[in-house]
Amino acid sequence: MGHPFPIREIARQAGVSEATVDRVLNGRGGVRESTAREVQQAIADLDRQRTQVRLVGRTFMIDIVMQTPDRFSTAVRAALETELPSLHPAVVRSRFHFRETGPVTELTGILDRIARRGSQGVILKAPDVPEITAAVARLAEAGIPVVTLVTDLPATARLGYVGIDNRAAGATAAYLMGQWLGDRPGNVLTSLSSGFFRNEEEREMGFRSAMRAHHPDRTLVEIAEGQGLDATQYDLVRAALERDPDIRAVYSIGGGNIATLRAFEDLGRDCAVFVAHDLDHDNTRLLREHRLSAVLHHDLRQDMREACHIVMRAHDALPRTGPTPPSAIQVVTPYNMPPQATS
Repeated sequence: MGHPFPIREIARQAGVSEATVDRVLNGRGGVRESTAREVQQAIADLDRQRTQVRLVGRTFMIDIVMQTPDRFSTAVRAALETELPSLHPAVVRSRFHFRETGPVTELTGILDRIARRGSQGVILKAPDVPEITAAVARLAEAGIPVVTLVTDLPATARLGYVGIDNRAAGATAAYLMGQWLGDRPGNVLTSLSSGFFRNEEEREMGFRSAMRAHHPDRTLVEIAEGQGLDATQYDLVRAALERDPDIRAVYSIGGGNIATLRAFEDLGRDCAVFVAHDLDHDNTRLLREHRLSAVLHHDLRQDMREACHIVMRAHDALPRTGPTPPSAIQVVTPYNMPPQATS
């Protein structure tokens, strides 16, 4: 396995011993397959971040832990790695721990391993459940600052939150929905990936409140627990459409939009208005094809830069400031795509 990095650097990136890295690199065996994959991933991460590795400055090793569909974790990784040079003269190195779904014990296990081996900071997207609250407390006790991304954990010992005002985002979606549906009849399908993510709950509350205030006769039909994954989302949407022949629009809070549209198409149904979140690869393509009406977007690069700054401030590497304001909510249509949108 060719690479230009010292074993010590790979070991630090992977969070394993130098002896383990040496065994993996030289194929000596005696290493679990999952550990070998971590070493290989560490080399790949270092290769992408090599311009930062060469910079002279204070180094911060940050762990990014997320439960989210691959399309969003890919966007987060790209946003962070694009912003790394802007953090000069500091050097930010990142370790990624991504999972699409699974038991919460897997997430808490990752957080506890980070607490044991050490880190300068954790950027976290996780469900708001007691087990995660306890794991964040253990990180804080270990002196590791935690910044929540996109979805907050306000009852935890987290240091700060970076992302949009999710209630305002839901209300914005309701405003667009009301304007575009107008007087046309039809119910609205609201789709959450899970009821345990606070950001989705807040978006749904903002949407429902605004719709009730301004369009009280419009029925809202909720589905949840599709995890934002196309494989599970399709069945949930299709079942909802079969139960309710009057669904004519969608507010997608948690993703899985390709599957949602496919369910409409397979049943020969028209989706008059479709509002979604985040310009990931799937939504960018659907928006360009005019299959989405609008995407509520926020600048992930700015969010990742601010998350790193919060970690640096925790280590007194930057001046302390007040609370981070919410990210701006951008209403993106097929006609105002930002230049950095994924193609």
